[in-house]
Amino acid sequence: MIRRYTLPAMGAIWTEQARFEQMLRVELAVSRAQAARGVVPAEALAAIEARATVDPERIAEIEKTTDHDVIAFVSQVAESIGPEGRYLHLGLTSSDVVDTALALQLREAGELLLRDCDRLVGRLIARARSEADALMMGRTHSVHAEPITFGLKLAGWAFEVDRGRRRLAVAVDEIATGKISGPVGTYSHLGPDVEAEVLAELGLHADPASTQIVQRDRHAALLAAMAILGGSLERFATEIRNLQHTELGEVMEPFKPGQKGSSAMPHKRNPILAERIAGLARLLRGYAQTALENQPLWHERDISHSSAERVILPDATIVLDYLFVKMAGLVDGLVVRRERMLENIERGLGLHASSRVLGALVERGGMSREAAYTVVQRAALRAADERSSLRGLLAVDAEVAKRLSLTDLDHCFNDAAHLRHVPTVIARLDSLEAEIHATR
Repeated sequence: MIRRYTLPAMGAIWTEQARFEQMLRVELAVSRAQAARGVVPAEALAAIEARATVDPERIAEIEKTTDHDVIAFVSQVAESIGPEGRYLHLGLTSSDVVDTALALQLREAGELLLRDCDRLVGRLIARARSEADALMMGRTHSVHAEPITFGLKLAGWAFEVDRGRRRLAVAVDEIATGKISGPVGTYSHLGPDVEAEVLAELGLHADPASTQIVQRDRHAALLAAMAILGGSLERFATEIRNLQHTELGEVMEPFKPGQKGSSAMPHKRNPILAERIAGLARLLRGYAQTALENQPLWHERDISHSSAERVILPDATIVLDYLFVKMAGLVDGLVVRRERMLENIERGLGLHASSRVLGALVERGGMSREAAYTVVQRAALRAADERSSLRGLLAVDAEVAKRLSLTDLDHCFNDAAHLRHVPTVIARLDSLEAEIHATR
């Protein structure tokens, strides 16, 4: 991933230095297990633990000859140890080290993403409560439907991110799986007891029936969970972009002093952050597709997945980390223009009350639903065409006047009636917040 979108903590997980250090952790754990069984002499283990270091530049130099990065890694670390380095990597195949080290990296990256998730949910909960009474028009098919509040919208976002977090947590737990089972998973060189001891030290699950590798359904599940979260963030960003349309103007991204929107048009205040979030989220779906393509490897393995994973796994975690942080900042700094929300409701001419008028004509007026629908629709279409008040037209409609009083009609156009249960939804955030504090 390019530096522009790489935040320091996540980027540090995916450096070459970090990768080789995780591989060395695996090698050292195996050496300790073998020393406990008398395979590696105690003095050799002491030398390995004291002197083993990784040097990415030297590894790259050796790899020019070997054309095999794991062999280059083992050779370089053995050089750093000295004569006792001959005991390094005994009984191991490359994937024992690579896949187990990758599990360590992915677990660390996943735990960072889960913390990002929790922070974003917390920001959404706080903002949902503060905007719980910010009356705005709900829209379906981009057309006025019935009133909602902006806090209600944000509450929905909070619960959606939490659902994504739960999927991600399962995938992160599953991805923390390693193997020390040899070239085809038969433990031909090291026994299952060694694997169990090594993986316990590293805090990883053991693949119960591996081949030469840890199977890639786990990696596909991880990237699918990340892509779904990205899709949620893109949905939120797209909503912010829509609500920032000049014609709506109900929310605006924060705009700091000195910021410029256009080199040619000084008036421009563009939703660039939401657009960036929307664009980068698309990458995650592409990475997930590649991870799915990596599942059907040939026989006990091939390496068609390897080159792709060197790109998609670091990049996907880096992108999602960036998206979480930027979305949290966007939620915090979002400018909510309540006055514009009310203006837009007024511009709707009261059409959003059509469903309540329909219900009143059926329940109080005794009309059939079909007949009532025809009356209300006729008036609503006329109001829209003539840009006149729906209430005004209904107040002089003979069919309506016979069945509803003006008081009844006023009740239909009372927006508070649409929103009487919104506090119930907002209150559900309490249990979500409590769960975050209690279990995470």
